[in-house]
Amino acid sequence: MSQLLRLAGTALLGVVLAACTGTPTNTISGLAATGAALGNAAITAKCVSGGVFSGSTAADGSFTLYLDNSQIAPCILQVTKGTTVLHSFAQTTGYVNVTPVTDLVVTKALGSDAATAFTSFNGTTASRINAGLVAAKTYVKDEITAITGGAQSGDPMTGVFKVGDADDKVLDVLNEKLASTGKGLSDLRQGAVRGVSGALSADLGLDRGKLIETPAVTYTYTAAAIDAAAGQLTTLTGAAKCDVKVVPLNYKTIGVTKDESTNASGVLLLPSGANCTAAAGLVAYAKGTDVQKMRTLASPTDSETFLLAAFYAAQGYAVVATDYLGFAKSAYPYHPYLHADSEASSVIDSIRAARRAATSLGSSLSGKVMLTGYSQGGHSSMAAHRAIERDNAAEINVVAGAHLAGPYNMSGSLKSEAVIAGYQFFVPYLVTAWQKVYGNVYTNVTDVFKSPYSDYIENLLPSAEFNYTTLITSGKLPYGPSPTEARNAMFNLDFITASRQNDSSGLLVAGRKNDLLGWSPKSKLLLCGGAGDPTVPPALHQAPMKADFDSRNLTNVTSVDVDANVRAVYGINGAAPSDPTSQAFATYYGSYHGTYEPPFCHAQAKVLFDTAALNSR
Repeated sequence: MSQLLRLAGTALLGVVLAACTGTPTNTISGLAATGAALGNAAITAKCVSGGVFSGSTAADGSFTLYLDNSQIAPCILQVTKGTTVLHSFAQTTGYVNVTPVTDLVVTKALGSDAATAFTSFNGTTASRINAGLVAAKTYVKDEITAITGGAQSGDPMTGVFKVGDADDKVLDVLNEKLASTGKGLSDLRQGAVRGVSGALSADLGLDRGKLIETPAVTYTYTAAAIDAAAGQLTTLTGAAKCDVKVVPLNYKTIGVTKDESTNASGVLLLPSGANCTAAAGLVAYAKGTDVQKMRTLASPTDSETFLLAAFYAAQGYAVVATDYLGFAKSAYPYHPYLHADSEASSVIDSIRAARRAATSLGSSLSGKVMLTGYSQGGHSSMAAHRAIERDNAAEINVVAGAHLAGPYNMSGSLKSEAVIAGYQFFVPYLVTAWQKVYGNVYTNVTDVFKSPYSDYIENLLPSAEFNYTTLITSGKLPYGPSPTEARNAMFNLDFITASRQNDSSGLLVAGRKNDLLGWSPKSKLLLCGGAGDPTVPPALHQAPMKADFDSRNLTNVTSVDVDANVRAVYGINGAAPSDPTSQAFATYYGSYHGTYEPPFCHAQAKVLFDTAALNSR
């Protein structure tokens, strides 16, 4: 009873002193708000000395906590209401706010999670926060300004503001930005922990997809010209319904980490003409492996661009296709080949860029997005599909994904003893790119590659000088003639064997990071390939991918084999050439992956997209 009376007396004395002097004595008071007041929320404080003390905020978010004689500031505060949990830090007794901004300040000052610090708060933690507080306030102010266009006028911790005033509006705008990007405060906390300039904006993706150059139509395919150039391909594409406008894009994106701000280029294909006035669904496309650094899909003479125009844009879809990092106008210093995360970000940001460009040019998009890609692009489009459904579903409405002849099972293929066609292009590209991304695939380039290739291979691909043919004719890469002979001419086989057999090898660890197994799509998903593909064998990739989906009893995934179509059109009496010494055999398998297979898979993708666009929300 006497202890209770002493606590009540201490609290009463605090109130009396506050009334007499106009300033709180041995209290911590302030406002808890996220833009709207956090009314009737639980608030708890822990100080460097004394016990935990707690209370509730008033309906307007205001609060006052009374310290007893044992409780000595500085103190860390936590406000909880529903799923909202915010933190702040009081260096002394007096006034302190608890808002998303103060939470980010504490997180930045700590360089770690504020909730964990609250749980184990002590003098050491308080010293860390104190030491970093001034720099953290400056950092968060700059980051919030970049996100919202303004910052609170006073100290975010101790500056007095009211719900509805100009400082509170900053919190409102912050909430709007979080909602519009499908993100939460937890995403911003990750950026604050990293503490790199621009990290919070990067985590929200606010700069990503912004156009660096004003979009303009540089060429128009007429429907008649598309049909004339397509020839027999129209049996798969159908007759062109629309003219197609070609719009080059140059847009902001990120590198292999969120903190690397860079750019990528690409193309937007817009359907036009009297028969094509409805709002268009957007097909986001990822291209196959490219060795030519300056190549861009914004070129109307590019065969892959024409294929996209004929199959999709001339049929009423808008199409956006990225050139990837490290190609064409991209300033990124290399291409992170088959690196799933940066492939995904390049595709996702191309979608954002396409929306901005379409609006600028007065074209209307329906909001429905379909994803597809071929070869490397199949890996890229599936990586984007996974990332969007996981992180950007509120922003991007993916209604279907068609992933064509992609290498989804990277670690499994690296463990296989199979030697794929084009080994001398694709595997060096992969090994050197992952070395740049991760830094631990090998210790010395001569451990992997034989001379003379070891002298220049790390900077060969993509090339500003050579294409697939001239890389071979110039001797920059070995001819073979068989894939095994090409591999043996170029690689130290000890590295290949050790990497394949050792699960902890840098190459296999990187491979597992870029596998696309183990996720469950929510929208319709199509896998397409040809059983005879010697470059991306379905047995190594498509079949394991489908089996992985099946293991989770997914009913929205289908898998198609177009090998019968390839054999019927390009084989001999419906069969693949069987004599490996014949020119027919060399032509057939040399053209299978790059020329014969793609149109049949695009036709399958188009069927899926037509159904999904018609039936989806």
